[in-house]
Formats: sequence, structure tokens, C-alpha cells
Amino acid sequence: MNKQITILGFAGSLRKGSYNRAILRAALELSPEGAKLEIFDLEGIPPYNMDLEDRMPARVVEFKDKIRAADAILIATPEHNYSVPGVLKNAIDWASRPYGDNSFEGKPVAIMSASPGMLGGSRAQYHLRQMFVFLGMYPINRPEAFVTFASEKIDDKGRVTDEKTREKIKELLEALVAWTHRLKRE
Repeated sequence: MNKQITILGFAGSLRKGSYNRAILRAALELSPEGAKLEIFDLEGIPPYNMDLEDRMPARVVEFKDKIRAADAILIATPEHNYSVPGVLKNAIDWASRPYGDNSFEGKPVAIMSASPGMLGGSRAQYHLRQMFVFLGMYPINRPEAFVTFASEKIDDKGRVTDEKTREKIKELLEALVAWTHRLKRE
């Protein structure tokens, strides 16, 4: 297991002060040895339009290329209306289209979510897991990373200050790296 694992991470939020962007930045600090995390910002991906599939916008092409180049995917998502935010669904739709050109196919994936509430984005995570079935992705099952009452665990500078939360993010990344090696049979 000597090969470095490259992980592409992105947050399902465009808000600069997003808790989910904060936990993604924490993941950069907590990446295990032998793994490299790159964060992609979904800002600039236009609304999905099937008419543009034959001439995809440059930002979409860049996103798809980054997904393909990565060994694994890490998604940090808020929960909107008991589901995934529109910006995340939109990016997933672009990256999996046109039919037969799904850049997520066969990718190991981990999810984490942060929320000011007591469920920590759990319903959004479950909806993502449903999408992964169609996308042909391989999600890790454990550990699950839900950051509940995020305002108590992330400071006003966007730093995850809660040690248990930091440990859970680290465990999630370690599990993703191990899962990726296992799927690659390295």
C-alpha cells in the first residue's frame, strides 16, 4: 500500500462561512499519511442543461476531469429541506452526464455533513447514498460523520475546534483511504 491516494473533496455549499466548507478544510489538515486531498469549489458550475451536454461548460469539464483523476471522493454536505442542496445535486448531474460518461463510476466515496441542528445533515447523507447506487460509486459504511450543533464545534473563523469532531473526520479519511486501497487491491 505504497501508492499515494488522491482524494477530491467538495462541499455542497457555496456560502463562504459554510460549516461544511469548514469541515472540508479540517479534512485537509487531518488527511492521513499516504493521502492527498484536493478541494474543488462548485462555484461557477451553471445550472444543468441537457442541451449543453455536447458542449459542456469549461467549469464542468474541469470538475469531471478532477473526479476522473482522483482515486476517491469526499463530499461535505449541508441538508436542505430534508435532502441534498441544489448546488450539490446540480454538480452531480453534470458530472454524471451525458449518459455513458459518468465520471463518478467506480469511485470510492465518503460523506460528512455539518448542521446547526441535532441531526447533523443525516437525511442529506442518506439521499446521497441512494444516488451512489445509480452512479456506481462505492461508499464507505463506517464511520459515519455527522457534525451536530456545528456552531458549538466550529469557530467564527471557520476552524473546527471540537476535538471529537476532528477525530471523527480523521477516522473517516483513514477509512476512505483503506477502502480505496482495498478496492484497488493494492
